[in-house]
Amino acid sequence: MIKKELARIEKEKKRLEEQLQPYVESIQKTIEQTKPTIESAQKTIESYKKEIERLKQWAAAYYVDDNPIATDEEYDKLYHEVLDYETVHPADTVEDSPTKRVGGVVRDEFSKAKHIKRMWSMEDVFSPEEVQEWLDRVEKNVGKCDYFCEPKFDGASMNLLYEEGKLIRAITRGDGVIGEEVTDNVRTIRSVPLAIDYEGLIEIRGEVVIRKDDFEIINKERLDEGEAPFANPRNAAAGSLRQLDSAVTAKRRLVFYPWGLGENSLTQSRLSDKMDFVYNQGFLKPPYVKECNTIEEIEDFYLFLISKRDEIPMMMDGMVIKVDDVHLQEDLGYTVKVPKWMCAYKFPAVEKVTKVNAITIQVGRTGVLTPVAEVEPVEVEGAMIARATLHNFDEIERKGLMIGDSVILIRSGDVIPKITKVLTDRRDGSEIPIERPTECPTCHSEVLDEGTLIKCQNLDCPDRVVNSIIHFAKKGCMNIDGLGAKIVEILVKEKKIKDILGLYHLKFEDLEGLEGFKEKRIQKLLDAINATKGVPLYRLLNAMGIEHIGEVASKSLALEFGLSVVDVTFEQVVAIDGIGEEMANSLLEFMRVNHDFVLKLFDEIEPTVEEKIEAVENPFKDKTVVLTGSMSVSRGIIKEMLEKLGAKVSGSVSKKTDFLVYGEEAGSKLTKAESLGVTTLTEDEMRGML
Repeated sequence: MIKKELARIEKEKKRLEEQLQPYVESIQKTIEQTKPTIESAQKTIESYKKEIERLKQWAAAYYVDDNPIATDEEYDKLYHEVLDYETVHPADTVEDSPTKRVGGVVRDEFSKAKHIKRMWSMEDVFSPEEVQEWLDRVEKNVGKCDYFCEPKFDGASMNLLYEEGKLIRAITRGDGVIGEEVTDNVRTIRSVPLAIDYEGLIEIRGEVVIRKDDFEIINKERLDEGEAPFANPRNAAAGSLRQLDSAVTAKRRLVFYPWGLGENSLTQSRLSDKMDFVYNQGFLKPPYVKECNTIEEIEDFYLFLISKRDEIPMMMDGMVIKVDDVHLQEDLGYTVKVPKWMCAYKFPAVEKVTKVNAITIQVGRTGVLTPVAEVEPVEVEGAMIARATLHNFDEIERKGLMIGDSVILIRSGDVIPKITKVLTDRRDGSEIPIERPTECPTCHSEVLDEGTLIKCQNLDCPDRVVNSIIHFAKKGCMNIDGLGAKIVEILVKEKKIKDILGLYHLKFEDLEGLEGFKEKRIQKLLDAINATKGVPLYRLLNAMGIEHIGEVASKSLALEFGLSVVDVTFEQVVAIDGIGEEMANSLLEFMRVNHDFVLKLFDEIEPTVEEKIEAVENPFKDKTVVLTGSMSVSRGIIKEMLEKLGAKVSGSVSKKTDFLVYGEEAGSKLTKAESLGVTTLTEDEMRGML
């Protein structure tokens, strides 16, 4: 009886255990999952901060010093312990925690931001003679001085703004005054400190680059994922910075090298000392820098850097020479475009021998056919070059180029690769002559051969459509905000538009459901297109992309002919000052081929036609005037004022210049005008004459 009862109890026990097993497993799993949280809750803020410092030391050793002091496993373990603590205690999270570098912020678009101090371009010099000329100009103004020389890395320029020691903003160079704010992306760059030991505001300028080895890895990953590889490390760096998802940027192995300062209150009197302060804040220092006193020392260091070109892991396209004394920099000042106290001594072009495998033809926005040589891929300055421009078919004939020829290919810095010489002595008889095309490679319509230029005149040619709309929408033409190249390609591919006129027939429902088009973005684009109605006629003419007809010529044509510009004669056009026979022929050909299309554009946009008013007699009527330097108002306003007075405002000084009007920081134009005996006037003197 007892045995029977014990058996029943054992059986009931097993049944209950089986029923409870899922609950037991669930509780155990919960305990395991909350274990890190419990452990992190027990951790003190002091130990958390110590772990943060240890992570930062390990990261600096790996990313900055290139000398790892911990394994990846150790780093990952400590990293996740820190992350667990921050999850439980978000209020304790320090501003420069390494966990803030992983990205994950996704934007709809980048906002514009203004630099406190302008980011200038640099004057380029290419030979010892040009360097000597630059040194002579410097020392003529401020006397003998010391120079600070460093490599010029080929990447994307960046401005970092720190306030009270914290990184608060990162802005791309942009036009030097306004760039794009990419702070979330720059926070993912390990060589950018999130905090520095500095009170107040400071702008630290530098170059965002990708090391050559990392560039190869990134391109391999892109190919594996079915994406197009980047053309070169500079494009890869710029493209990585402009990712709307900062998590993508975080994976791109970007590196930041500082090269200068904007706003700052550092007291050091030498730039080299100021940069030492920057390096000591945890920024990367270039592999080589040198203080030089003579042209000989500068040239020696320049040749030394060239000898290290292959060893240095970053792409270099030259050496920067700067006056080291900050006070002398201020005395030298700036021209309209560049600082007078620094220049870029560009490296010589790199030449390689390769073979031409084929010729492909690109169709531009105006229909011009441009031949491109498809060459045996060859590495030049860390970039694989597989194509080289040939400009036009006359160039091919001049060089005597044939398919299969061995050629010398040259590339220097930003210069597009080009073929400089055909090695005819290496021919074996298998080479094939290159024929001038008689039809468009895209739409197969007959082309117009004008000698140097060969053109497709078919307005429905897909290549012309895309490129002409991109030109039409860009800044300086119709300025349609939000209508970039990718958007145009999508609209044409999806058959939403087939030409420029189609932009003005777009509806909200046409854009719904297209990739990247959200409600706000659609409305913004439609508003931007609608805002172009009623623009001045000259802007519309300029936006049409007529060969040889730019903004200045468009203004003259609009003012002289108004809407009847579609029916003008050759004699009428060449009678306008500044318009020659080539420009006239180009305009007449365009209007002949696109006559009805242009009239439809006029009807749709209803451009504003400025009436031609005969200027009253004044000292500037029918005179050629050049403007230079900074004035009390923008030069554009003064230019418009002078044009209304009947003056022709030119961009360059020549013997035909009647007046040069100059403001502060006037540069080489003033010097040239004085040497030619041109009458020079200050802005006040000009206004006094009026």
